[in-house]
Amino acid sequence: MTNFTFVFSQSACVKTCIYFAVMYFAVMIFNTITISRYKLINLINAIKKNEMVKIRNPILSVLIFIIACGILGYAYWKVTAGVQTMDTADKLLPPIIMGIVSTVLIFWSLSGFVLQVIKSSKNIYLKNTNMFVLRQLNNKINTTVISMSVICLMLFMTITVLSSSLSLKNTMQKDLIELTPVDLNLYKSADLPERVVNKYGKEIVYTKEQIEDSKITIQETLKNNGLDMDILKDLVEISVYTDKELNIEKFLGNKLDEIKSQYPLIAYNTDEMIVKISDYNKIAKLYGIEQYELNDDEFIVICDFDGFETIRNIALKNDNRIKISGKQYKPKYDECKDGYIIMTPSHMNTGIILVPDNCKLTNKDQHFLAANYNAITDEEKEEIEKMFSNNSEFIQKLNDKGIIIDGNSKIAIIESSVGIATIVTFVAIYLGIIFLIASAAILALKQLTESSDNKQRYMILRKIGCDEKMINKALFRQIAIFFALPLILAIIHAVFGIQFVLAILSGIASAEELLPSIIATVAIMGLIYGSYFLATYFGSKSIIKEEIT
Repeated sequence: MTNFTFVFSQSACVKTCIYFAVMYFAVMIFNTITISRYKLINLINAIKKNEMVKIRNPILSVLIFIIACGILGYAYWKVTAGVQTMDTADKLLPPIIMGIVSTVLIFWSLSGFVLQVIKSSKNIYLKNTNMFVLRQLNNKINTTVISMSVICLMLFMTITVLSSSLSLKNTMQKDLIELTPVDLNLYKSADLPERVVNKYGKEIVYTKEQIEDSKITIQETLKNNGLDMDILKDLVEISVYTDKELNIEKFLGNKLDEIKSQYPLIAYNTDEMIVKISDYNKIAKLYGIEQYELNDDEFIVICDFDGFETIRNIALKNDNRIKISGKQYKPKYDECKDGYIIMTPSHMNTGIILVPDNCKLTNKDQHFLAANYNAITDEEKEEIEKMFSNNSEFIQKLNDKGIIIDGNSKIAIIESSVGIATIVTFVAIYLGIIFLIASAAILALKQLTESSDNKQRYMILRKIGCDEKMINKALFRQIAIFFALPLILAIIHAVFGIQFVLAILSGIASAEELLPSIIATVAIMGLIYGSYFLATYFGSKSIIKEEIT
C-alpha cells in the first residue's frame, strides 16, 4: 500500500458541487410546480389523507404477483443455467430488464392484496395494533412502491458486489501462494518453420538464426547470449508438444455436439498441449504438487480451470480415446486431475494431456523452463529479476537478434495481483457502502418524515387507550417491515446474482471463499443498515412522543 497515495481533485470537487446544485434546483422547481397545483384547503388537510391506491382488486393483484414471480424466476434461470451464452451486453440486458420490471410489479401487487388477505383473518387483523400498523403501511403506497423497488435493487447490488468482490480478493490471495511455487518461468517457441501464416492470415518469415535457436534449449540460448547461469538454481526444462491430429474437437469425440450446444464460445480447433509424463513429474516435483504414473496405452488430463474441467470430464466419463501418431490411448481416469505447468495468478490451466514416455511425438511446440533465483534476500532476488525485465540489457540483446523468450516471475505475478486485488477491494467497498448508505438513508428519511406527518394519528391511539408500550411496538413493527421488505427480496436476487458472477469469473473467483465473504458482507450490512434502522426507530419514537403539558 506504500505505492498508493491520497489525491484530492479540485475539479472533481467543483463538478460535484455543480451537479448537486443542479439536482437541488430541479427538485425545487418540480416541488414548486406540484404545490402550486393544490388549493389551500387541500394543503391544510393533506396530512389526514392517504394516497389513492390504484390497484384495489385483490384478484388482479394476485395475478400480477404470480406473473411477476414467473418473470423473475425465468430471469434467474436465464442468468444461471444460460450463463455460458451471456457473452454480450445485448444478451445480458433482457434478464436485467426482466428483473427490474418484476421487482416493481412484486411490490406493486403486494400493496394491493396483502392488506385484503390479512383483513380476512380477523384474529390477526384485530389483534393489538395490527390494524393501525397495516393502515400505516398502506398509506402513501404508490410512492412506496417505487422507492422500495429502487432500494431493493441497490441492496441487491450491495450484497452482490461486496460478496463477489471479497470472494475474488480472498481467492486471488490464496491462489498466489499456491500457484507461484518458483521464482521464474521461461518459454520459447520450438522447431520454427521457415514461414508460417498466423491466425490473422499474415505470413511470417523467420530468419535462419531464429530457426536454429528454436532447436536448442532455453538454457543453451541463455548461455550463448552471455547470461551468468549461476544466478539461477533448481533448473528444470521440458518440451511441450502438439499433434496435428489432436485438438479440443478431436478430444471431445462423440460428445462434441452436446458440449458445443452448451458452450458455443470455445475455440474447438485449438491444438492440445501434450507433455511426456516424466517431464511433467520433474516440474511437479519442483513445484511440490502431485506426480502421476501411466501405462503405455494410457493418458491423463491435468486441468485446474473449473469451466474447462467440467467440459473435459464429460468426454473422459464417456471413455473417449485419443490418437497420437497413429496409436490410440485410453484415459486412465474418468475425470481431470489437478495440476499445471505455467505459473499464473489464478487457476487458468484449461488442460494438458500427459502421455507415456514412449509416445512418438514429432511436433515440438515449446521449450519450457522453471527455476529459482540463486539468492537469499528479497533485495538479491529483485536484482536478478531486473535481468529478465523487458527493458533490461539482456532481453534487449535477445530482441535485437529476433529471439523471443517469454515468461513470468513470482515477483511480477504477485505485484500485478496485489494491484488488482487492491482495486477490486476498494471499488467493492466503495460501491457497496455507497449503495447501502443511500438505501438506508432513503428509508430512514421517508420513515422520519412520515412519523412527523402522522404524529396526530399516534395521539389518537393514546386517546383511545393504547399505552406507550403498545405504541412503540406498533412503530417498531412498521419501521421493521419497511426496512425488511426490500432487504428480503434483495437477498433472493443476490443468491442468483452471486452464482452468475462466480460462473463468469470461473477460475478466478472461488465458491469456497464465498462463505467468509458473505459473513463479512452480513457484518457490514448489519452494522450500517442496522444502525440506520435503530436510529430511525429512536428518531421516530422521539417525534411521536406526546408532549407533557
